[in-house]
Amino acid sequence: MATRRPTTAPYRCTECGWTTVKWVGRCGECQQWGTVVEAAEQTGIVRSITPVSPSADRAARPITQLTTSEAPRRTTGVGEFDRVLGGGLVPGAAILLSGEPGVGKSTLLLEVAAQSARAGRRVLYASAEESTAQVRLRAERTGALHDELYLASEIDLATILGHVDEVRPDLLIVDSVQTVSSAMSDGTAGHPSQVREVASTLIRIAKDRGLPVVIVGHVTKDGSIAGPRILEHLVDVVCHFEGDRQTSLRFVRALKNRFGPTDEVGCFDMTGEGIAEVPDPSALFLGRGSPEPGTCVAIALEGRRALPVEVQALTIRTSAPNPRRIVNGVDGARVAMVLAVLEKKAGIVTSDQDVYVSTVGGVRFTEPAADLAIAIAIASSVSNRSTPRTLAAIGELSLAGEVRPVTQAPQRLSEAARMGYTVVIDNRSNTLRGALDDVRVRVTAGPAADVPAF
Repeated sequence: MATRRPTTAPYRCTECGWTTVKWVGRCGECQQWGTVVEAAEQTGIVRSITPVSPSADRAARPITQLTTSEAPRRTTGVGEFDRVLGGGLVPGAAILLSGEPGVGKSTLLLEVAAQSARAGRRVLYASAEESTAQVRLRAERTGALHDELYLASEIDLATILGHVDEVRPDLLIVDSVQTVSSAMSDGTAGHPSQVREVASTLIRIAKDRGLPVVIVGHVTKDGSIAGPRILEHLVDVVCHFEGDRQTSLRFVRALKNRFGPTDEVGCFDMTGEGIAEVPDPSALFLGRGSPEPGTCVAIALEGRRALPVEVQALTIRTSAPNPRRIVNGVDGARVAMVLAVLEKKAGIVTSDQDVYVSTVGGVRFTEPAADLAIAIAIASSVSNRSTPRTLAAIGELSLAGEVRPVTQAPQRLSEAARMGYTVVIDNRSNTLRGALDDVRVRVTAGPAADVPAF
């Protein structure tokens, strides 16, 4: 009987396993140079898979006959982190925490480890980037010392698993997946094949033992998680830790969560003594003192959180042919559009003035809901008239000069009522009865021509 001739041997990347029918100098998957070599010849015979009958308890059943139960959760002791996770850690969950270098990932997880240890749970913190002495010094500085918090400085995955067998922790933290290597895969630590092997092994341990595992991940210069994309698919939760290094404010966002919502945001403050929760961050983004021209408060939305943010504008007359338009924390394109609408529809001319627009506290507010606050702040600066401290603006400006409704207006209005603001908003397309019970909230609507009338 004739057999099929072997197919032409493909070329395979030694780092990530990517294959190609012709040699190339750079891998098309991991982008490494000089890693594509000729692989062993493979026959063209396709092997068939023999079907296996499932056991009775794993048989497919109608979805209506399946019972559900709420996944048990254990709080970490850090309320803002629990908020992002959906209420706490689920046994067997694999959590990936990514962020830029120096943003505070290790500090946050050390605080999570310490709080979990204080709650009577044993924690193993495996650091492949720092020595145990370095972690100990940071723990002393942040007050994270506890007898139930175990430290190990290891870069070998097998040794880390050995520590897991000896310590038998209730929570495992690995810092980071890009610096741990496994003998079961080729390449050095950080390469895609190594990252895939280390992550899949840790996730398998988490599922087999019901052990929550938190894995730290690096990010590339474009903000994406370093390593193969499959890393994000393997884990249950993907969180991103972000913040401006010029400020102490940090946010944790859930990009993926199999056990809860992905629109929650945790707020933290980095201090010299570690990281602190900010359960009510509203006051961080507001200016203090007497009202000044060129300021207006808008209600921003961070996940499910509505936060009052003060927008500041400064206009200065100039003789330069091209006036400056400098923004910080807001969208420059939207500011340019707001300036055009103000000049066309409200008669507020800024073509002969430098315009500076910024937010307080270093927060970024780029959603369309900031349009009305920006317009009022600019108009206030041009007219040199201050706005009342009780005034907040929520609305999107259209090119026709109309104030359009914004998304999730009830949440914004509830926060405005709690903070004691009078809200300016177009309510013609919003259902706001539930959010307007507080008599301190006054809703008005109108075209952009009404903006100068504070």
